[in-house]
Order: sequence, then structure tokens, then C-alpha cells
Amino acid sequence: MESLTRVDDWPVEHVAAAVVTEQDTATHGPTDRRFRLASVTKPLVAVAVLLAVEEEAISLDDPAGPEGSTVRHLLAHTSGLAFNEQKAMAEPGTRRLYSSAGFEVLADHVAASTGIDFPDYLHEAVCEPLGMGSTTLEGSAGHGATSTVDDLVPLARELLTPSLLAPETLAEATSVQFPGLTGVLPGLGYQKPNDWGLGFELRDHKSPHWTGADSSPATFGHFGQSGTFLWVDPDAAAACVVLTDRDFGDWSKEAWPPLTDAVLAELRS
Repeated sequence: MESLTRVDDWPVEHVAAAVVTEQDTATHGPTDRRFRLASVTKPLVAVAVLLAVEEEAISLDDPAGPEGSTVRHLLAHTSGLAFNEQKAMAEPGTRRLYSSAGFEVLADHVAASTGIDFPDYLHEAVCEPLGMGSTTLEGSAGHGATSTVDDLVPLARELLTPSLLAPETLAEATSVQFPGLTGVLPGLGYQKPNDWGLGFELRDHKSPHWTGADSSPATFGHFGQSGTFLWVDPDAAAACVVLTDRDFGDWSKEAWPPLTDAVLAELRS
């Protein structure tokens, strides 16, 4: 895709990208290079947690985290936990407090319920079936994964046309959980409302946003502080993965939305 060549002008040392549709994949750059995913780890972990729910190893209503919090609260960033520590800052279900620590609690809960260390569970439940042989989780389940564009292409396709997850599970995971809650979208400021699904950030009508002006409200995904993102736009029947080695900042706020709009325009042409 011609639109992907735009990344060559970005102020980054290394960048790889892919656009995934139901029928095809277009790539650009060193797609076998491993990058730190940072918070793009979260949707990967969320898929594993949702599979554990489907297997009835855990339930979305299981108590987990602070008193009154459940697996659902943790996935939707409404447990009340602080960003980077397991300290309660609000009552569950009352505020959208983005929490990497909450995903560490989720990983611990899955491990305790299955008897399998979470990195091993992630590998067996998600990475192995999808052929993601270069993906590893070391450290935090909120931001500790490393992967390649080649590995994230099948994950993106799974989120477009699920085969591991039941379609109804993905539909719930990409619908608003605890509607109406406000909060800060990291790096992009206060959003009212700040809608999330189960492990996935929802585009809706947020402004500013890291996806494009032409992205549909149904778009979902995640970006990472390490300069990475994965979005899925069901209305366009497409997904996009971009991995870089420069931390998120003003450059990415300026570069990412035009790239997304160019990709969507090329898909429509």
C-alpha cells in the first residue's frame, strides 16, 4: 500500500507497519524486527483473559483487585487502581482510571485460577495457535511484551474475524463497559466520556485521538508509550499495526492520524 510509505518520513530510527484486511495483508519495513509493545501488550493480554473466561477457568464477575472490583472492572479500567501501583484511588465502577497495574492483577488471577504461569498461558492460549513465535511477555502484563509486525498481523486478523474467540465474546469486549465514565486518555488528555471495552480502547467520538479523523466510531485498539499502535476499524473491515522505536510524543500525535486517514482513503479507492 502506497499509504504505508508515509512512515519513511517519520522521525524514528526503525519502523514497521502492516494493514490487514479479511482477504489480504500489506506490509512495509522490517516486519520481523522485534519491538517493545508497551501498552499494546494490553489487548494481547485481554485476548488471553477472555479465552480463560470462555474456558470457564475464570469469570468476568470474579472478584479481583480492590474490594468490590471484578475481572470486568480490571479489563475496563474501572477497578479504581492507580496507574502503576496496586493502590486504590477510587471506588470500582465510578471513574475511568487507566491502570497498568490492573493488568498485572488480571494476570495473577488467571495464573492462580489455571495453575499456569501467565506468560505460559498467554503463549499456549494465544501465541501458539496464532503462530506468534516471536512474541514474549517478560515482566508486567500491562506493558511488558515484545513482538514483531509479522506476529501482530494474525492477532489483528483475529480481531477482525475471530476464530479463537467466539464472535459474541469479541462483540462484548468491543462494546462500552460502564458507560458514561470520564477520565484521562494517557498522552491525549481528559475525555468525556472516556469509553473502553474489555481491554480495548474505543474510538467513539473522542477528540483528540491517536487514530484518524475518518476512523469510524466503532474503531477499537490500543497504542503504546514505546511508539506503537494497533487499531481495528470494523466499518472499514481493516486493521493497522505500526511499531517504532521512538517513544510516543508530539511527533506521533502529528504523524499517526494522517497515516490512518491515508490508509482508510486508499482502502476506499
